[in-house]
Amino acid sequence: MNKTLGMVLIVIGLVGLAWGGFTYTTTEKIVDIGPIQATREKAHNVPLTPIAGAVALIGGVILLVAGKKT
Repeated sequence: MNKTLGMVLIVIGLVGLAWGGFTYTTTEKIVDIGPIQATREKAHNVPLTPIAGAVALIGGVILLVAGKKT
């Protein structure tokens, strides 16, 4: 069980370090006067910190090493 969890954490850590985050877009109304409408698209960035990826990677390696000793 520890080996499987360790490998999953390593994969999550590598993906987190390589990917870095994700972006999504929302549409906002700026002006809405009768038939006249103006909208704006705004991009939002959600960063995944490299620290979280590194912690997952290190935790996975520790679980793999601990699983080999037992």
